[in-house]
Amino acid sequence: MITKVPFKIAFFSILTLTVFIVGFKIVAFEEPKISLEKYKIEDGFELSVIASESFFKAPVSMDFDNKGRMWVVEMIGYMPNLEGIGEDVPNGRISILEDLDKDGVIDHSKTFLDKLILPRALAHVYGGLLYTDGPKLWFVEIKNDKPGKKTLVDPIYAEGGNVEHTSNGLMMNIDNWIYNANYNFRYQLKNGKWLKEPTTYRGQWGITKDNFGRLYYNNNSVQLQGDYVLPNKAIRNRYFKPTAAEGQKLTNNKVFPIHATSVNRGYQKGVLDERGYLTEVTASCGPLIYRGGAFPAAYNQNAFVCVPEANLIKRNTLNFSNLQTVANQAIEGKEFIASTDEGFRPVNLFNGPDGAMYIVDMHRGIIQHKAYISQYLAEQLGNKKLDTLQNAGRILKVVSKTSKLNSIPDLSKATAKDLVALLSHPNGWLRDRSQQLLIQKNDKTIVKDLIALTKVDNNFSTAIHALYVLDGLNALSFVTLSDIINQSKQPETIAHALGLSEHFATVQNIAKMKDFTTQLLAQNNQVIDLYLAFALNTWLKTGDNTILPILAQIEKRYADKRVFQEAIVSSLEGKEEQYLTTQNPSALLKSNLTLAVNNHQKKELNPIFVKEKNVVDNRTKGLQLFRSICATCHGADGKGIQDLAPPLKGSEYIDGSMKRLAAIILHGLSGPITVNGKLYQLNNEMPGLVNNKDISDEDIADIIRYTQNALAKEGKNISASDVKKLRDKKPVGVLFNEKQLLETDFEK
Repeated sequence: MITKVPFKIAFFSILTLTVFIVGFKIVAFEEPKISLEKYKIEDGFELSVIASESFFKAPVSMDFDNKGRMWVVEMIGYMPNLEGIGEDVPNGRISILEDLDKDGVIDHSKTFLDKLILPRALAHVYGGLLYTDGPKLWFVEIKNDKPGKKTLVDPIYAEGGNVEHTSNGLMMNIDNWIYNANYNFRYQLKNGKWLKEPTTYRGQWGITKDNFGRLYYNNNSVQLQGDYVLPNKAIRNRYFKPTAAEGQKLTNNKVFPIHATSVNRGYQKGVLDERGYLTEVTASCGPLIYRGGAFPAAYNQNAFVCVPEANLIKRNTLNFSNLQTVANQAIEGKEFIASTDEGFRPVNLFNGPDGAMYIVDMHRGIIQHKAYISQYLAEQLGNKKLDTLQNAGRILKVVSKTSKLNSIPDLSKATAKDLVALLSHPNGWLRDRSQQLLIQKNDKTIVKDLIALTKVDNNFSTAIHALYVLDGLNALSFVTLSDIINQSKQPETIAHALGLSEHFATVQNIAKMKDFTTQLLAQNNQVIDLYLAFALNTWLKTGDNTILPILAQIEKRYADKRVFQEAIVSSLEGKEEQYLTTQNPSALLKSNLTLAVNNHQKKELNPIFVKEKNVVDNRTKGLQLFRSICATCHGADGKGIQDLAPPLKGSEYIDGSMKRLAAIILHGLSGPITVNGKLYQLNNEMPGLVNNKDISDEDIADIIRYTQNALAKEGKNISASDVKKLRDKKPVGVLFNEKQLLETDFEK
């Protein structure tokens, strides 16, 4: 059921106009009310709009500060029109939203940062704000809701790639590291310095986590992916790339919209059903593992996924048995939220400090970037006038009808004791933020309380939160960790404690380590055994070769389980040949170790240890080259410019032979030419690029690929090798003319 609007409102109207006096400043604000009659939500839940334009535009992400206020990223420059012209204008913002009259609806906003270029992510960490501006990642201190000192964390954070494929997410995990979507590095501020180290490349847009600390993500055509193991455990061997432990597809990609859908490849067989309804996701993003504690128990750690192209949000249940996470459609044939409002574009989901789920709705017509948008979709958007739906945006809130939300505490005023108590709260957002604030406070008087919490056995990972507060306070010792490992009855807590024990991997501690290793193996628990295998990586580096038989024992116990075999390879970097000759590994492990040895000899690292920044994909590069070389005469929309150049859209030279098109680009064109039945008698010539040393064969192929996607009736492909051969297919004279183009067989 949807919360009913008290009276009919077409799109946007003013519910109230109130004047508050704040100090000596008069603040006027309006509360918008929007009809949700076109929205359907799963039984037992209510959906409401709590913020919308004109308080912000084009929201793509958000975070809550310690007072519970929403901070919103506004990516105003994204696709301002069907041609995508003007994206580099610095008009992005980060705004603070406030509910001054405390009625649950945003009635005021103020700009924290502006003049940003395509900002896409933010995170409240370390008492300040981490955010993106163009390719750069910044950290800024917050002084009375105004930006203070700025620190450049990473100058190439989002460099390269299309805006749809640039780094985003910025999520603090339970291990005190900040992870991203679409980037192979993680970040941490320690002792006043920003650390940046490789991690697995994950997803496209949005990232989330479960209570244990495993990461989840997706890409446009795979609705939910995830890692079976904690981050940075399976990649310790730089010459081996795990394929079973990480990056797993967790469920199918079926989707159940409630109306005919306009999508980029809707003309291809199987994309739409006979009713015109989308059958599988094509733009999934913004996943969320719900950890709010204010939905019915069956919804705890469900995976929700945004599907903006079909105007809906999916819900999946998760099963964590046998160290493999599996997701399933919660209700077959029905989505958690579905709408016939084609402006509903959910792009991110978040747990809130009150336990509700918050939806960032970009609310616009165009969500496909120019580099990828097909002529088919462009025409559909234009016909429906969806290209005119710009500069809107909403934040929606989902609550359970049967569960009560918790009040939002002001954590900026919380004491260390208050925060310690919140580590046991059912709401994961409160636990996460309390963990970080305790580290920032650096109050060592709570160490005993935290150690006591590491012995707690509950479903909220309280003990794990306490462990990482102790780690952040530099208050852990090997003795403390040994006690936790020996006494805890929770395998997940032991798994994290084993990882933290690596900080104390010394010759002096080897004997103690082997003692509790023997005790742990006797429990015959899969979770404990797996993370013991990971943890032995650092202990092996002490030079004590008696660790190898411990790994061999784990290997033999799980000889047919690929995740375990990858864990052992991860731990054995530099020791592969020794293990091969002394431990008689299984066929699977032998194959993996041999691969790692061969990669080491060839100096072929796991790509995450080589790649520094995102690479521009060929369609985006083709768009960039088209705009710099071709659009000056043919127009950014390919429709031609009067008395300068004929149109490309609808041209037989775009819809015809790709090799003929490549020959024109290479060698140029002169004289009159007939395009789509119309004769163009132009006085200028189109110069060729054959002698331009800055333009490669691959560049020309990319230009053609872009034109095929954006301008052709039915796209075709061409390779760089095809272009190379056409360099020798020269015209008679300096440039081709129409007669030569029609008479030459470019396919030979």
